[in-house]
Amino acid sequence: MNKFLPMTKKDLKERNWEQCDFIIITGDAYIDHPSFGTAIISRVLEKKGYKVGIISQPNWNDTKDFKKLGKPRLGFLINSGNIDSMVNHYTVNKKKRKKDAYTDEQRSDKRPDRAVIVYSNRAKEAYKDVPIIIGGVESSLRRFAHYDYWSNKVRRSIIFDSKADLLLYGMGEKVVIELAEALDSGMDIKYINYLRNTAYKTKDISDVMDYINIPSYEDVKEDKIAYANATRIQYEEQDYIAGKTIVQKHNDYYLVQNPPQKPLTQEEMDEVYNLNYVRKQHPSYKEKIKAFDEVKFSLVSERGCFGNCSFCAIALHQGRVIQTRSHESIIEEAKILIEDEEFKGYIHDVGGPTANFRHKACKKQEDKGVCKKKQCLFPKPCKNLNIDHKDYLNLLKKLRTLDRVKKVFVRSGLRYDYIMADKNRSKFLKELCEHHVSGQLKVAPEHISESVLSKMGKPGGKIFDDFKNEYESMNSKLGKKQFLVPYLMSSHPGSTLKDAIFLASYLKKANIYPEQVQDFYPTPGTISTAMFYTGIDPITMEKVYIPKDMHEKNMQRALLQFKNPDNYDLVYKALLKANRKDLIGYNENALIRPKNENYDRKNNSRFKKDDKSDNKSRYNGNKSRYNKKGFNKSKEDEKKNSKRSFNEKSTNGRNKANDKDNANNKKRRKRR
Repeated sequence: MNKFLPMTKKDLKERNWEQCDFIIITGDAYIDHPSFGTAIISRVLEKKGYKVGIISQPNWNDTKDFKKLGKPRLGFLINSGNIDSMVNHYTVNKKKRKKDAYTDEQRSDKRPDRAVIVYSNRAKEAYKDVPIIIGGVESSLRRFAHYDYWSNKVRRSIIFDSKADLLLYGMGEKVVIELAEALDSGMDIKYINYLRNTAYKTKDISDVMDYINIPSYEDVKEDKIAYANATRIQYEEQDYIAGKTIVQKHNDYYLVQNPPQKPLTQEEMDEVYNLNYVRKQHPSYKEKIKAFDEVKFSLVSERGCFGNCSFCAIALHQGRVIQTRSHESIIEEAKILIEDEEFKGYIHDVGGPTANFRHKACKKQEDKGVCKKKQCLFPKPCKNLNIDHKDYLNLLKKLRTLDRVKKVFVRSGLRYDYIMADKNRSKFLKELCEHHVSGQLKVAPEHISESVLSKMGKPGGKIFDDFKNEYESMNSKLGKKQFLVPYLMSSHPGSTLKDAIFLASYLKKANIYPEQVQDFYPTPGTISTAMFYTGIDPITMEKVYIPKDMHEKNMQRALLQFKNPDNYDLVYKALLKANRKDLIGYNENALIRPKNENYDRKNNSRFKKDDKSDNKSRYNGNKSRYNKKGFNKSKEDEKKNSKRSFNEKSTNGRNKANDKDNANNKKRRKRR
């Protein structure tokens, strides 16, 4: 039976260990499952014979928790968890989140802001001579000088503020073993500066070969054009074949990023996902960890993405080259899921960053690497792009025919433009709609305005329209009522009020009323974040309109949910500001009704009471009409409420009459 790795001294004794080789410090709860980086890295090291301990969410106010497993023989490996600690803690409006899905009882106080920096400094304080190696998403995306949205300034590479000895970026299965072997051989950490997928700091770059200089920390801090140039070069050099070493000066030091590792082969991917995971959360926790609960019965089939959207950091972290697991490996994991006592017959997802990518974008990538100046899907699919869904369909078919499996769903992102580029897409759509949609299919057009989509690196709005029509047509043929749920983003760089109104009008005509909309979040390391900070597109070096005023951002977001009565005032102001009074009224194109005497303040409704034309519309596919919380009451509820209201009035009338009679009777008794 698989066992959890040690978290206490008692656990060490049970294993007869006197000392750990490595101790992983993480900002997440300890979940031994391959959806979590800490689990993967710890099991990869264990497979090679290293003793690994886990310190999960330590108290950072002193060094006590950092010493609870003793001094590691080779080093501390530190990460903030599966997501950046600042994103974990704060909304896009910089308000503190109340819950943390990666923590027991969803407590939001179990990790610090900038967790990697805090943990690293405490670990160094606890054991000054132990190497500190940082990794994970927070370190990976902050490896260069970067714009920090929460402090609204450019910060230096995280390796300096954390005082770490080495930074592992990207996916670390290969490099962590190479690092472990170097340390185990007795090599001093300061000489381990040759490994791919690493970044280090130095005062001397005389021995660095074939590198490219990017604008220094001081330059990008003061000059936004320099920042944009630095961002572009960082992205162009993220390739294991064509990428060069990157050097960025920081005062008297240099940050040196070595080129990326070669992506894992299918055999290597299989080995990583077939390690001795317990596939459960640690038993010390009181409640189910929500983040684990959502992925427990899901299967990772691939990593990497050649879609390369501007607002996404996957290209900088996992790379643009697709890496896949074999069918056999995935099926073996599915059989493990089936034996779980909580398995109900449903595999919730089969995918990764993009579920329908199952092979490299083209043959050229195998010996020449990814293109520096071209994208695979934007502005249109490359003529060399290998477009084929057969392998993915075969995998899904094998999984759904397993004993005790009732349904296999696809809930990871699907690139609909890739689907539309497939000449045999009707077969894929049929299989998808017939077997793998759970009532709603989620896709991410993000916007519909061509000017905004061009900054997002996303396909034109017509492609989404075409996909929507074919998806609905296929469901109609199959006799299924399954909805398309689009992910939409407001206030992305390049989006004006005019663009937001254009999108709102499109949603009205398409009868799409999104329940959730994501306001653009400038997270570290993305091209869109560089646009947000500089007002310049790093790829074209053209100026970009940036909606930064909070009132305008709120208006843009409200426009995408114009039917929500809570948004009426913002939508009204936005339409007036954009001189679009034609969209206020009773015509078929109007987004909202005009302000009038029939405004129902009690129910926060801006619609005429006698107007029934809008009552037939749905809010996100629900056959309901708004109540005062933002959703409509059904006609049946209205009838019930009407009856209840009439009965209550009648009852109140009778009660008042009875009270009056009782009072008169009391007066008569007193007179007697």
